[in-house]
Amino acid sequence: MKKISIVLIILCTLGFQNVKAQKDSYTLSLDEVVNIASLKSLDAFRNKNMYLASYWEFRYYKADKLPSLSLSTTPLDFNHYRKREYNFQTNEEEYVLRDYFNSDMALQLNQKVGLTGGSFFLSSELGMVKNLSGDQNTSYQATPVSVGYSQSLNGYNALRWKSKIEPVKFEKAKKEFIQSVENLAMKSTSMFFDLVDAQIQLKIASNNMSNADTLYKIGKGRFQVGTVTQDELLNLELNQLNSQQALSKANLEVLRAQSGLNSYLVLDKETIIDCQVPSEIPSLQIRADEALDLALKNNPDILDQEQQMLEQNRAVAQAKSESGLNTSLYAVFGLNQSSENFDMVYDQPDQSQRLRIGLSVPLIDWGRQKGRLMMAESTREVANARIRQSRIDFEQNIFQSVMEFNIQAEQVKNAAKADTVAQKGYEVTFQRFLIGKVDVIKLNIARNDRESARKAYINAVNTYWNYYYRLRMLTLFDFVKRENLTAEYDKIIKN
Repeated sequence: MKKISIVLIILCTLGFQNVKAQKDSYTLSLDEVVNIASLKSLDAFRNKNMYLASYWEFRYYKADKLPSLSLSTTPLDFNHYRKREYNFQTNEEEYVLRDYFNSDMALQLNQKVGLTGGSFFLSSELGMVKNLSGDQNTSYQATPVSVGYSQSLNGYNALRWKSKIEPVKFEKAKKEFIQSVENLAMKSTSMFFDLVDAQIQLKIASNNMSNADTLYKIGKGRFQVGTVTQDELLNLELNQLNSQQALSKANLEVLRAQSGLNSYLVLDKETIIDCQVPSEIPSLQIRADEALDLALKNNPDILDQEQQMLEQNRAVAQAKSESGLNTSLYAVFGLNQSSENFDMVYDQPDQSQRLRIGLSVPLIDWGRQKGRLMMAESTREVANARIRQSRIDFEQNIFQSVMEFNIQAEQVKNAAKADTVAQKGYEVTFQRFLIGKVDVIKLNIARNDRESARKAYINAVNTYWNYYYRLRMLTLFDFVKRENLTAEYDKIIKN
């Protein structure tokens, strides 16, 4: 871990060094590349901000459940207009010029009630009106305190459904963030081994080029003494030309793979990374039933399915509430007083009450509300069927992934052994060719076997680590340390 931290510190300085006398070169392991990607890559930045968006959405939901205090005021309202009024002296309608100035403010405390879905409120109001024409009198009105409650009685409680869904959504977001880290590890692994493969191909191409030159020179000498035929000499020359082309192509592939990895790790484009291929793999055999239990417990897809079912049930409940008799209750009790003197506006206030019950009864709607309910129920059934199928596919994917991972460990061992055998076989064949014991055809076969074995080994190691990170992604569990994967959520929020 200390080594990784040192490497990260060095690499972070690259962003501030635009001009350098020589290229930077580092030897990095797979773990170091994954750690750098988890801190510096664009994917890491996007994953962090997606989690933060979910975090603040959940914070808004929690804040919405708390009491809210608001102040509303109209400090200045001047009105100069003509108003139509009835003149009792002339028994005629006429327009009269009116001028007045008014000001008001209100302080209100609201509290939603999650159990019922209603809302309590407590308010205090003060207003003033001053006529600027006529007798120019001033009037004040105050409601020192009033308390009220509003409630819909149709049976649908939006707050209760939110309290069920929002915690599931946020927990899913936390799991998805951890899963995104494992997805990032899979992508980093793939790019790491792309560069490994390119670098190995470059080494092979360089060795082949050197050997081809040597063999062609030896072949020309033997051709002069008659121990090598002309077609064998031409074959050696062709191998030399092909080796030159292969070396040029290998150099281009290294540049391409290096550029891709540098870009992903947000490193300077001139940085050279020498990939250190993992020499050992964990000795793991994972039980399918354990992996399935962990996945059902930790995987965000399971929480997503739970969220979908809750949302479908909410839609049905809302449709039912709108398909019958709708009633609402609104009740207020307070104190009220008005006066021409501000000093008396709070003296001996009178009681004020208001009670309102609203009813909405559908008489003829041509089956629209029933259709809305049936549509919601049908949509829920389709969603439930899709979720059941997704659960079956999910479990099959877990078993398949475990089986592939357990087999791949043995594949890596076999590929490593084959790589060693092929390398020794080529060395023996090469030495025998130098002393004239084998021909060019057998030498080419040995070389091709060596290259194929090396490629197979790298592909086997690459596949192993991809399978490993995929299992971690599915289960959110570290099978080496035997612990659930987690994240420093508080640190993400502070940063």
